[in-house]
Amino acid sequence: MDLDRTGGSTASPHSTSSGFGRLLVAVYAILALAATVRGAYQLVAHGSEAPLAYSLSLAAGIVYVVATLALAKGTGRWRTVAWVTVSIELVGVLTVGLLTIVDAGDFPEATVWSSFGQGYGYVPLVLPLVGLFWLWRTRPTAAASAAASAVPSVPSEPPANPAA
Repeated sequence: MDLDRTGGSTASPHSTSSGFGRLLVAVYAILALAATVRGAYQLVAHGSEAPLAYSLSLAAGIVYVVATLALAKGTGRWRTVAWVTVSIELVGVLTVGLLTIVDAGDFPEATVWSSFGQGYGYVPLVLPLVGLFWLWRTRPTAAASAAASAVPSVPSEPPANPAA
């Protein structure tokens, strides 16, 4: 996001990083840091004890890092990256959450997504839903149509002079 000379934001109206998006990016960044550090530490220090669980924690952390970057950039191809990573995040937390409840034996140690993110206050379950909503809410088509209806049309060329 860029600043204009007055210090105001020049982010486009459909950027995911403006307004509420700043808070969303901050929450993603905190979770990305927590999940990545935890997953990396667990895998290095205790990887042989629960390799699947610790690998999933690290993978979740990497997904959060990419989602954070994509939401912070918020336009163009980064929006597509955000849609993909936040969707992967939702599928991951739902799948791992369900598996940890149905067959807890495969997950002897908790992951970021275990029990739908219970160890993180269920933030991993709620965050992708909020992220997908925000991506939908700030989609370019919605912003463009809202801007078009709010701003009267200005002709790009003056009308032809019929008297000439």
